Amino acid sequence: MTEQQGTEVPEPETWQTGDEPPTGRQEAYLETLAREAGEEVPGGLTKAEASEKIDELRERTGRA
Repeated sequence: MTEQQGTEVPEPETWQTGDEPPTGRQEAYLETLAREAGEEVPGGLTKAEASEKIDELRERTGRA
C-alpha cells in the first residue's frame, strides 16, 4: 500500500476494478499530463494502468 495524504491507498494492481477501462477523469488527466510531458497516452489502458501512468507522469511533470 502507498500513503497518499496521510491515508493508505491500495496498489492499483490489487483493485477489484483495476481491469476495467479508465474513468473519464483519468483519461482527461492523462491527456493533460501527457501533453505537458510531450508524449502520447498509450491506448487500451486499464483503470489500474492509467493510475500508474498518471503517477509516472506526475513525477515527470513535477505535479507529484
